[in-house]
Amino acid sequence: MLNKKLAIVALIVAFPVGAMAAGENNTGSCGWGAKLFDGQRGIAPQVLAATTNGTSGNQTFGISSGTSGCTQDGVVKSTWKTAMFIDGNKTKLARDMSTGSGETLESLAKLMGIQDQHKAAFFQATKDNFSRIFASDNVTTDQVVASLKQVLASDSELAPYSKSI
Repeated sequence: MLNKKLAIVALIVAFPVGAMAAGENNTGSCGWGAKLFDGQRGIAPQVLAATTNGTSGNQTFGISSGTSGCTQDGVVKSTWKTAMFIDGNKTKLARDMSTGSGETLESLAKLMGIQDQHKAAFFQATKDNFSRIFASDNVTTDQVVASLKQVLASDSELAPYSKSI
């Protein structure tokens, strides 16, 4: 009886972790799960993508062998730090983006892994697209992140960094 209760508690606790681990940036763009549920949003497709990759072991095999859309030169990234940074520094970041320079914008660039040769383009892109990134006074962190991602993705030089958000 105690083992059943422990198993149920373990499943309940593990479910949110599995859902978080299955996000677009966490399942990556390889493995059968990522391909099967490509473009779908919400908890269910994320959990199913992670479950598909996890239970079949295909993502691990794909990374090891360079198959299933996986590459062997990938970098493990964690985008939650970027979102937390933006959330905690939104006012300062808005000020810096509006001018295209500043300590907070420099810190964001570093956190996102923007290489020195791309920083000037990054700073200019945030300045040029400030009204798009900070579309209103009460913009949410998720909206800032999504808009910044779109801005970067639309710039050929900065597009690779859109995956760092």
